[in-house]
Amino acid sequence: MNAILHKTIHLDTTPQEAYLWFADSERAAAWLAAEADIEPRVGGKFEVFWDPSNRAHNGTRGCKVTAAVPGQLLAFEWKGPREFESFMNAADPLTHVVVAFTPSLRGEGTDVHLVHTGWRSGAEWEEARQWFDRAWSLAFQELVSLNA
Repeated sequence: MNAILHKTIHLDTTPQEAYLWFADSERAAAWLAAEADIEPRVGGKFEVFWDPSNRAHNGTRGCKVTAAVPGQLLAFEWKGPREFESFMNAADPLTHVVVAFTPSLRGEGTDVHLVHTGWRSGAEWEEARQWFDRAWSLAFQELVSLNA
């Protein structure tokens, strides 16, 4: 089992603009969740809500930014949705996401690399990891379509 999720996409924009799709609450809400409250500084909030009417159980309430370098890197804690909250959201430490923004080797645009770590062993953790493998792919498809 590969316990690390790694997703890569290409966006036809600068690294600074690509960073804002993760660091700006309004932009993140356009592709990642129904609502977002993000403070892109170390210790700032990284809260997204898949169901704003149920913030306590269907979002990343309480998650913090762990690293922020505008245009280069954003890292943050991550929680799971309702079906995984009993183990994911009580884990210490939580799972962790690092997103790096690099000028494309193709010469134009930005390559966005997302690495999601902190997965534990066991069937329920593997189910959650596979769920997020699909969820990040779908979210990235949405992000690419917004940048087309």
